[in-house]
Amino acid sequence: MNIAQRIKDLRLSKHLTQKELAQLLNVKPTTISGWELGRNEPSIDTLKDLAHIFNVSVDYMAGDTENQNKDKKSIDLEKDPVVLSYGGRPVSDEDMEVIKAILERHKNDGDIHYE
Repeated sequence: MNIAQRIKDLRLSKHLTQKELAQLLNVKPTTISGWELGRNEPSIDTLKDLAHIFNVSVDYMAGDTENQNKDKKSIDLEKDPVVLSYGGRPVSDEDMEVIKAILERHKNDGDIHYE
């Protein structure tokens, strides 16, 4: 998906008009229209502002990834070989089991949102 479609889709998902988005960015509504039609593209600074408004990563806005998450990385602790440390010390297998149990409890309570 290109930048034009991303901007339009994200704007619509936030129930914003082109005029409202333009006001948030301090640009003219015709600028938003131009981006969404693919006539031109926002500057990198504006792309960062858009990412902030829509709470997505700049990479997602630029079309470099399909992962919308800003500052999040998904890891399956059961499948991915990850090395975790805390305070400069590796997390032991026993501690990892405690971490998994805590995550599972919160997942069941609805406190943690999983994709």
